[in-house]
Amino acid sequence: MIWLLEFLLIGLIAGWAAGKIMKGGGYGPAMDILLGIAGAFVGGWLMRSLGFYTAGGLIPAILVAIVGAIFLIWITRLIKKG
Repeated sequence: MIWLLEFLLIGLIAGWAAGKIMKGGGYGPAMDILLGIAGAFVGGWLMRSLGFYTAGGLIPAILVAIVGAIFLIWITRLIKKG
């Protein structure tokens, strides 16, 4: 059950940070969590595709999720522009 709390916490932190980095100001707690969770999956895929592998742990998981969430925000903004 603790893994679920960690999963949600990582999602919240990553989504919030990605919103701030991308000058979006966040999207609200629920959307930040969803964005961070999706970002974790996308970030993991991106890192593996580029040949980077994390050793695990809370901080690397948050960083990978932030990278993935930033990528998702960037793609979303490209689609909205076009």
